[in-house]
Amino acid sequence: MSETISLRIGENNLELPVITGTENEKAIDISKLRDQTGYITLDPGFKNTGAAKSAITFLDGEKGILRYRGYAIEELASKSTFVEVAYLLIYGELPTGNELETFRMTVRRHTLIHEDMKKFFDGFPSKSHPMGLLSALVGALSAFYPESLNAHATEEEEDLTVIQLLAKMPTIVSWIYKKSLGHPLIYPSNDLDYVTNFLNMIFGQRTEQTEIDPVMVSAMNTLLILHADHEQNCSTSTVRIVGSSQANLFASISAGISALWGPLHGGANQAVIEMLEKIKNDGGDCDKWIAKAKDKNDPFRLMGFGHRVYKNFDPRAKIIKKACDEVLEKLGINDPVLEIAKKLENAALNDPYFIERKLYPNVDFYSGIIYRALGFPTDMFTVLFALGRLPGWIAQWREMRTNKEPIGRPRQVYVGAPERNYVDLAKR
Repeated sequence: MSETISLRIGENNLELPVITGTENEKAIDISKLRDQTGYITLDPGFKNTGAAKSAITFLDGEKGILRYRGYAIEELASKSTFVEVAYLLIYGELPTGNELETFRMTVRRHTLIHEDMKKFFDGFPSKSHPMGLLSALVGALSAFYPESLNAHATEEEEDLTVIQLLAKMPTIVSWIYKKSLGHPLIYPSNDLDYVTNFLNMIFGQRTEQTEIDPVMVSAMNTLLILHADHEQNCSTSTVRIVGSSQANLFASISAGISALWGPLHGGANQAVIEMLEKIKNDGGDCDKWIAKAKDKNDPFRLMGFGHRVYKNFDPRAKIIKKACDEVLEKLGINDPVLEIAKKLENAALNDPYFIERKLYPNVDFYSGIIYRALGFPTDMFTVLFALGRLPGWIAQWREMRTNKEPIGRPRQVYVGAPERNYVDLAKR
């Protein structure tokens, strides 16, 4: 017999079905609550509301578990590549050797962007934020590929749109970076793998041959894998709810990029570096700022420590810490800001105050440090986050369409003025 939960409203008893996930997660199905009772639930921020059944990512914040399609993030980060993880997220299974090679080659054939897209930059101010450009340019792809607007596209047509976006996103990101420097664009090199090609377009120069350090490639690959999906967060939920209106993939991902832009979401790694800069400019006294963080009457908070979902150590942080150490050692960077980061990390890992409160360094702390060490400016950090999150957004959009989920339409509890009569202007 299926499990139910009894809800008593006045004299009536309502039996609500209980849904059990594959990892024994429990959910109370309230989809018919309003129809049967006239009541709705109120859940600001949807913290306790499951909006979808998803087979993509499993996250257990209490136990520090993150899995893509059942595979532990630790294994994927150490054994896989970003392109392979993208295939896994989007299509549901790890590819065979032939499938992976076909996927790679297909992506490579679509890395070029229509030359007319260069004209977009002429209309933006020179100091435009990269995330504003990214959202606009990704949304604009639908104008160049009008076939993507077909809400009833075949599987082959949908796959082509997916490939186009995966292939062109690194090129778009590199254009944004190069334009911010006033440098000429570097075109894709299809003889390079996905991550090396991206870094070559970012750091390459037309005047000389650029060799991309394998340590940089490895670190970037790891960062992209760790950011590839993270269940129903703000930007992912945005992609799904926009896509539920049958909006095309480019428009849905553009909306997700805008959601990611917020400092409470994708901007967290940028906030880490800004905090470290602030401490440096104040003289670099870490003890002073750690004391401020401990003072409950002081508004200062350490950025990049703790996590709203993970109640123990962020499993991604364990992986990325190793990559961070390798990058800093190999590149031999002498940066006072990164020295401050090391001191804060040491304090958080050893100070009882942080240990008791489980305020461990999270993925945003280490990713910000790596991006800075690689040479990215802070306003590019969230753009890089979006590049990594792209496969997850695509997978979530496809799943929403495959499941034929209804258009998103949250309810509300109205707390405004009751009905009142209109007052003529002369009498107000």
